[in-house]
Amino acid sequence: MDSSKKTNAKRVKSASILIFTVLAVFVIQLFRIQLVKGDEYAAASKNVDVYSLKAEGARGEILDRNGNVLATNRQGNRIIFSAAYFPSLKNQAQRNEIIISLIKLLESKGEEWIDDLPLVLNEDGSVSFKENSDSYIGYLKSPDMLNLNHYATAQNCFDALKDYYSLKDYSDEDAIKIASVCVSLRKHGFSMTNPYTFAEDVSAATIAAIKERSDFYKGVEHEVITYREYPEKSLAAHLIGVVGVISQSEYDSQKAALEQKLADPSLSDAEKEAIKKRSYDLDDMIGKSGIEKVMEEYLKGADGVKVITKDAEGNLSEKYTEKPAQGETVILTIDAGLQKAAETALEKRIKELTGQKGLEAAGAVAVIDVNTGELLASASYPGYDLSTYYENYSKLSSDPAAPLWNRVLQSTYAPGSTFKPLVSIAALETGTINRDTRFTCSGIFHYKDMDFACLKSHGSTNVVEAIEKSCNIYFYNVADLLGITKMNEYATAFGLGTKTGIELPEAEGVLAGIPYRESLGKLWLPGDTIQASIGQSDNLFTPLQLANYCAAIANGGKRYVPHLVKAVKSSDKTSTVLEKEPTVSAETKISPSTISIVREGMLRVITQGSLQSTFQNLKVQAAAKTGTSQTVKMVNGRAVKGNNGFVISFAPYENPEIAVAVLIENVDSGTATGKVAADIYEYYFNTMKSVVVQQPFNSLLP
Repeated sequence: MDSSKKTNAKRVKSASILIFTVLAVFVIQLFRIQLVKGDEYAAASKNVDVYSLKAEGARGEILDRNGNVLATNRQGNRIIFSAAYFPSLKNQAQRNEIIISLIKLLESKGEEWIDDLPLVLNEDGSVSFKENSDSYIGYLKSPDMLNLNHYATAQNCFDALKDYYSLKDYSDEDAIKIASVCVSLRKHGFSMTNPYTFAEDVSAATIAAIKERSDFYKGVEHEVITYREYPEKSLAAHLIGVVGVISQSEYDSQKAALEQKLADPSLSDAEKEAIKKRSYDLDDMIGKSGIEKVMEEYLKGADGVKVITKDAEGNLSEKYTEKPAQGETVILTIDAGLQKAAETALEKRIKELTGQKGLEAAGAVAVIDVNTGELLASASYPGYDLSTYYENYSKLSSDPAAPLWNRVLQSTYAPGSTFKPLVSIAALETGTINRDTRFTCSGIFHYKDMDFACLKSHGSTNVVEAIEKSCNIYFYNVADLLGITKMNEYATAFGLGTKTGIELPEAEGVLAGIPYRESLGKLWLPGDTIQASIGQSDNLFTPLQLANYCAAIANGGKRYVPHLVKAVKSSDKTSTVLEKEPTVSAETKISPSTISIVREGMLRVITQGSLQSTFQNLKVQAAAKTGTSQTVKMVNGRAVKGNNGFVISFAPYENPEIAVAVLIENVDSGTATGKVAADIYEYYFNTMKSVVVQQPFNSLLP
């Protein structure tokens, strides 16, 4: 009996535990339903749709060293299609009506819509493929789109599109436009979570016209977003660069880079999420050139998340669950005022000298801080307006004067006599000559069976006088004794014929000598060394290389890596993300006596030589060397000879601060370029030093 009671007691206890457990699970589930997921279930019971959209982060600003804005953002209107209201694929006829009406509305107001279809309707009614559209054409023919053979013609594609999108009742002119939008909708994955961008930066008047017919334009909405703006328009255009819609190849490259970053096992989940927020979609903007491109990882904003809720009555509401963040602020080394002064001086002088033999006028200026390698100004003429770049691209790209080309970094030239200080350094350092070594210039240098000329007969000259008078024959004698190998050893130390390491794309140039000639499958002859000593032969250097070489002479032989980016700060300027410190590329270890001798020769170019009148009114003492090199260009089918003129200089002479290199194509001589350098010094040492610098940051940027 006792055993039976114990058994019953155990059963009651087990049943009680089971009942309590069930009740506990029920209570927990009820709590979860009512409190934790109450909104979700409530939304479901009310037939509410909730979906998330990307909220684009604004692009970071680009400023000069003093905080002056070079690239910023402004608000504008974008027309988008929202899948919440836009007719579905089952209602293609209504889609077509909305699309063609919208296209005609924009065209009537002189505004553009996004037309990427790689088909062109010709005047004779035929259809052809757009040039340079192989990727898009491949997509059009692919199984994902029309499923046509790879050899299908443009007309085959157009006919298939008319069938696919029910466009046979439209004229070909309208049909090809509607098809362009329809294909883009599919290509870009148009959906509730992925709106389609139909037009960018449209006027308020166009938005108002769409709103007036909102019942007809179902799903056609507008967003207020930021657009890139360049307040100074053409100032430093070659440095700043432009942005544009990401291309397929750029998208693929960015996607691969993203996957590589995310594969890093050391990253935390938070770090991975931060990286993802800076990923790209096919309608995103990206830097295409200049600083906009090379500093893309800092300038791109971080995307946020916007949640859209649509209730049973079709009412929409939105809120941010993650707010977008603006990209970082990139601060350049250039001074906007000095940049403008350099551009103005260069353009003015070129226009004064233009018209020589029908050759195109062009030029370049580089201004470098000799003690840091900071690029303070970089002007390339002709230039272009950043604000109308895409509007005028066809004209700009076909202009024979090549306004899109950055001559400071990407053009290479025979440097002429600006190379002579380098040859002097090499000869003095190797003991080939000393300050008192003299050679007699009679106007002709006889070498083996060749004659090399000088501009005039200079008589007996030493190295200081030879630099001042730019005596070719003095340097012919030096070259014969020195040899090309030693000459180039020092040229390399000063960075001539090699990339400087600046952040932007640059040409390498050519250092004339045996290795380069052999790379062409040709021989280096003794007479080539003679020519190389005066900056001719195969020598080709960029204006930036010349400026940096001059800066190294000015500071006593230290060659810096020129740089354009000074710092990167947070969007609110309160914290520093990156700060560029001066980087020494080479300690040339040239003796002070050699530097002193060469600098003395360059001083005499200003005080007694060809630039005396040009620089006589400056309040600071400068030093310089001019150069001229011959060119041959084709003009109207015939070869025309011309000259490129150069000047390299630094100032002040005693405690140098800046070095300036100037190039003007197709001028009489290097002396003609000196006025540009003089104008730059006038601004730098007078106007610029008296200006109160704007300092919007929490730390100074001297």
